[in-house]
Amino acid sequence: MLAIFLRIPPGDLLDGMRSEAAIDAVLVTAKTSAIANLLILLVGTPAAYLIATRRFAGRALVITLIELPLVLPPAVAGIGLLAAFGRFGLLGDQLTALGLSIPFTQIAVVLAVTFVASPFYLRAAIAAFEAVDPNLPAAARTLGASPARTFFRVALPLAAGGLGAGWALSFARGIGEFGATIMFAGSLQGVTQTLSLAIYEQFDVRFELALAIGAELAVVSAAILLVVKLLPSWTRSPSGSTTLFAPSRST
Repeated sequence: MLAIFLRIPPGDLLDGMRSEAAIDAVLVTAKTSAIANLLILLVGTPAAYLIATRRFAGRALVITLIELPLVLPPAVAGIGLLAAFGRFGLLGDQLTALGLSIPFTQIAVVLAVTFVASPFYLRAAIAAFEAVDPNLPAAARTLGASPARTFFRVALPLAAGGLGAGWALSFARGIGEFGATIMFAGSLQGVTQTLSLAIYEQFDVRFELALAIGAELAVVSAAILLVVKLLPSWTRSPSGSTTLFAPSRST
């Protein structure tokens, strides 16, 4: 890691970070990662809560399918997305009828990032909700709180630390995604070329620029790791309890 920052002079490293290719890659990565992570949070949080608090037939199979992208080779993920959403894919006719073409667009980048990164959040979210004392939501329901109010005022705040850590890991995995993205979305500068794809393209063209973009990713990754380490302390009170998120006693 140190060699990335020492291989070229700091001035050249900063110049590389300010290059057009690097800026375009940052913008594409930021936009697609933000949308993908919003989808992961909006869909994954209630899904994880239901899986964590319900026991049903096939639950183990559902969790296995959720975790499958963790071990699935990126090339398989990319060709699977292409086989599903491509012009001649499983949903190709329906998408064409709607006037949609997904491959090699930013929508494809969002889908690829969502597919490979969501298991990191879902696994952590399920574990976080399972760690919540079931007596607390039950007490809230007994006091007249609706299921939605119980979720937002009790379960969600108590699981916030684990949810935040899972989201940080999911975000980190998403910004580093390469294999599925290059197969499903391609590497078009300013359109679908993310930071990881920019490093690959510049590797044989301008190695110094590839190092500069790699340094950007290294800084972001270190910052995310720091957030994961500090998050538990942010969500606890000095006494060690999560009184900050304590539900109101009124109903």
